[in-house]
Amino acid sequence: MSLVKLDRVSMAYGRGAAAARVIEDVSLEIASGEFIAVVGPSGCGKSSLMKLISGLHPPLAGTLTLEGRPVTGPIKSVGMAFQHSNLLPWRNALDNVLLPLEIVEPFRRDFKKDRKKHARRAKELLEHVGLAGFTQKFPWELSGGMQQRASICRALIHEPEILMLDEPFAALDAFTREELWCTLRDIQAERKVTVMLVTHDLREAVFLADTVYVMSDRPGRILRRCEVNIARPRDLDVTYTQAFQDLVHELRTLIGIKH
Repeated sequence: MSLVKLDRVSMAYGRGAAAARVIEDVSLEIASGEFIAVVGPSGCGKSSLMKLISGLHPPLAGTLTLEGRPVTGPIKSVGMAFQHSNLLPWRNALDNVLLPLEIVEPFRRDFKKDRKKHARRAKELLEHVGLAGFTQKFPWELSGGMQQRASICRALIHEPEILMLDEPFAALDAFTREELWCTLRDIQAERKVTVMLVTHDLREAVFLADTVYVMSDRPGRILRRCEVNIARPRDLDVTYTQAFQDLVHELRTLIGIKH
């Protein structure tokens, strides 16, 4: 059974005649442990699709299910990270990572009692992404790449079923961005977490994903489902191969066509 399934889903902001339709008749499935990427022109509804799947916005039409059950509200088993890390400036890296456990049930009710256990897990996550010596540092003491690493740890601390990433590396320089591709690649491979990545970076999509969905101009529709048939594990050298570059070119061509 698919973890997530959308069947002819549409979405709009507003109501009645003034409603602005942003997604139209979208069908897709995400298997457990799959890494998908969604690409398309600016304003095509990529981030809105993420809101739909996370239960933050209801569909206008069609059906949306998680593990076969209709999604009727915000999903607790989702971890999210965005273009800006949004770390709380008055909390150090460790306490920022622990934040979801103070908010999300069932962790919230026993957080104080289990804090030491959770702190150990948070430290392990931070160490895994290269922040072993920075757990007590505040966001303003961390580089942009370090902040994004901490943000991804925060999204994973409650062991979500699906990790949703909305342009998580867009604000970083090219070298740091590629470094974090490898960090995310390793986390996903080790933890087998299901990932949905929204990105404008076609190289990023092809390097990381099993499947890339291409969306049209608004209202967003799925133009193409592209499987990335490049063997894993992938290292950065694969980005220079002909197969990789051909797929990036195909995606760029699809996005450039007016529909």
